[in-house]
Amino acid sequence: MPVLPKPHYRPPFPFTSGHLQTIYPTLFRRTPLTNPVRERLDTPDGDFLDIDWHKSGTGEVNRLAIISHGLEGNGRKKYPLGMARHLTEAGWDVICLNFRCCSGEPNLLPRFYHSGVTDDLHTVIEHGLSTKDYQDVALVGFSIGGNQTLKYLGQAPDLVPEQVRGAVVFSVPCSLADAVAVMSCWQNRGYMRYFMQGLREKIRMKAARFPDLIDPAGLEEMKTFEPFDDKYTAPLHGYRDAADYYQRCSSISFLPLIRIPTLMVQALDDPFLPASCYPVEMAENSSSLYLEIPEFGGHVGFMGGWGESAYWSEKRAAVFLNHLVNDH
Repeated sequence: MPVLPKPHYRPPFPFTSGHLQTIYPTLFRRTPLTNPVRERLDTPDGDFLDIDWHKSGTGEVNRLAIISHGLEGNGRKKYPLGMARHLTEAGWDVICLNFRCCSGEPNLLPRFYHSGVTDDLHTVIEHGLSTKDYQDVALVGFSIGGNQTLKYLGQAPDLVPEQVRGAVVFSVPCSLADAVAVMSCWQNRGYMRYFMQGLREKIRMKAARFPDLIDPAGLEEMKTFEPFDDKYTAPLHGYRDAADYYQRCSSISFLPLIRIPTLMVQALDDPFLPASCYPVEMAENSSSLYLEIPEFGGHVGFMGGWGESAYWSEKRAAVFLNHLVNDH
């Protein structure tokens, strides 16, 4: 599938800066008005997942979208809420998935979440389908939630339920080792401090619960992802080390195997993404991957115009997904 033409998206002044697009929505966007209903699911491995339902008020709905958030996020951050609100207005029921340890309560097992988790997404899809006769299911992922989504679709295509018609992902660090290197650069040190603060707190809680398994020694000296992933993420989730984790969980390896229409939106000014996270050649050789590279957007930014409640990313996802299911 040829790479899609550059979209006619230009944010209002002064948000043609990738860093401003990344920071401003988090700090200053008004929290989208929604009415999420929390549900707790038991997982096959004896743990739990918390999900937030958003029901559409547009009559009989047989479409379900499942939204996966980014690193150190949750289903009630502004960007998943904005997407949920816009999709419910467009005729979808929505589930916002909260990754393990991200719903406000520590999960029960030593494992938590990481960029390559796919079993939890499958659990949520199956649960959503069990609640109602949904004819169409769509997946929406942001950042590492996008990486999880792409990996899920490509690693075992035969296991993806037939009701899953398409996916949209934004700002995906699909080549993890390269993205980690970019995030470790000096210009991203402010973001890194924020992410590491949350990750360190999760390990402190895990160490208190599993003192024989998790050693917090040296945790406070970890300032970047690689040593953290080497000591904690990799061994807790069955990987040899950080390099093994990055190699096996990078969704770029799974893109050629995706069978359903998938829109991947990577802003050219994203401060978190290296060149390897713009898989132009793979998109050109794929019948399912649609790669769109707007000039602006930052990392999970994509602001709308002044006075617009919906962001460009939310409108773009709704147009793509509704086109898929209407043609189905």
